[in-house]
Formats: sequence, C-alpha cells, structure tokens
Amino acid sequence: MSAKERFATYLEAYAGKNLQKVSEMFAADITLRDWKISVSGKDAAIAETDKNFRSAKTIEINILATHESDNAVAGELKIVVDSTEVLYVVDVVSFNMDGQIDSIRAYLGRTD
Repeated sequence: MSAKERFATYLEAYAGKNLQKVSEMFAADITLRDWKISVSGKDAAIAETDKNFRSAKTIEINILATHESDNAVAGELKIVVDSTEVLYVVDVVSFNMDGQIDSIRAYLGRTD
C-alpha cells in the first residue's frame, strides 16, 4: 500500500470516528502535534484522538490535494465538524518501515 493510500485509509477511519482502526495504524512512538497540542507516544495520541471523537457528533474530511514521498504524505484537507465548523488543515503524516503512522503534524490554514 502506498503512503497516499495509507493516508486516505487513516482519514477514512478518523472521519468514521473508528478509534480501534486509528489505534492500529499508530506506531508505539508516534508524535502528534497541531496548533493546540503536542503529545508523544501511542497512549497519549489515542487519548487526544478519543477526546476529538467524543467532542464531535460528525466529522467530514475532504482531501483537496496531496503530495507524497516514499514514507510521508502532506495533505490539504477541508474538515467539517458537526456540519458547522469548517477547518482548512494541512496534515503532514509520516510512516515507519512497518507502514504505521509515526508522526502527524497538522497546520491550520485560512478559509479564504
């Protein structure tokens, strides 16, 4: 599976609020950073992901563009939370040799 396909699979699991699938995709030493938080380790990353899932009734993710290398993808995303909050985000996701996500760096963009 290509990095781009793994990225799309992760986003599908995230939008579906499938914590089990997301957890299976995370490496033990994952780092997760966005404009609000920075955590290291699978347990902390899963806790943050679960917090996001519990705070949203629905999550829609549209991939607007991607750039891929052998072990990483940068994706421009339009994320709609609860049909009202619209976020434009760039996620940079890297994968280890086993195909697991070992880092996610998310950058908030502007709506215009």
